Amino acid sequence: MARKKVEETVKPEPRDVKATAKTVRVTTRKAKLVLDLIRGKDVKEAMGILKLLPNKAARISYKVVKSACANATHNFQMDEEKLYVKECYANEGITLKRYMPRAKGSASPIMKRTSHITVVVSER
Repeated sequence: MARKKVEETVKPEPRDVKATAKTVRVTTRKAKLVLDLIRGKDVKEAMGILKLLPNKAARISYKVVKSACANATHNFQMDEEKLYVKECYANEGITLKRYMPRAKGSASPIMKRTSHITVVVSER
């Protein structure tokens, strides 16, 4: 006797889609202040908030949110109206080390910090 194969319709789990901007010339501390404002918000609302903020980190974060939204809609056929910012964080990137000449032939270091900004969006 041959057994019949029973096919089950499994609803796919909602995916988390992310986008990252690497080695951005903004300190991690300043980027985190901006990202705290949009965490948990709908994508449309988050983009509206970022559009009105005067910070450099806000301009970069806007592009990352827009990219994550585009990844979700084009690669995973998610509905743009249901998307929200599930996670967003800024990790420390490389530090550019420069030196400023000082008095009596000495020099003091200048640390030009960078960060990696990541935004994760998902469907509600």
